[in-house]
Amino acid sequence: MSADDRGLHRIKNTMPHRSPILLVDRVAEVVPGERLTAVKAVSANEPCYARIGQDAGPEAYAYPAALTLESWAQAAVLLSVWEDPNPDVLAGKVELAGSINGVEFTGHVYPGELVRHEVRLVKLAGDTAILAGESFADGRPLLSVASLVVALRDVTELRPQPEAVAA
Repeated sequence: MSADDRGLHRIKNTMPHRSPILLVDRVAEVVPGERLTAVKAVSANEPCYARIGQDAGPEAYAYPAALTLESWAQAAVLLSVWEDPNPDVLAGKVELAGSINGVEFTGHVYPGELVRHEVRLVKLAGDTAILAGESFADGRPLLSVASLVVALRDVTELRPQPEAVAA
């Protein structure tokens, strides 16, 4: 797989996430229908660091756990739709994240570190995937996820229905 096949261009053409909420920079490896490894480089220029004052201690720069989990979930979505990409949330099938279970944070990541997300497909049932995996910060354990459910639904099913016209 070439760099073009796994960089931002491919990611943006696979799912609808865009900056500033696109939290996956590159796909390092993918075996469609089995597993995916993605990378997120945490930078001091992340929006979450914009309001940190000059006097803040090192702990203030721990990347937010919610964003770490969101980044892993985006890698999971990439695996679930890798062979059937849809970069347009207004057309086709939309990825819906359902339940997430067994989330355990075992560390922190800081600006300048590289996060590696490893995702495995546990089960596929129609348009619903169950995924699991881990994240590592410069090789240190960071996060584990026992299961995430991703369901694909046709966008027409999700649009608001016009209100019934009174007769």
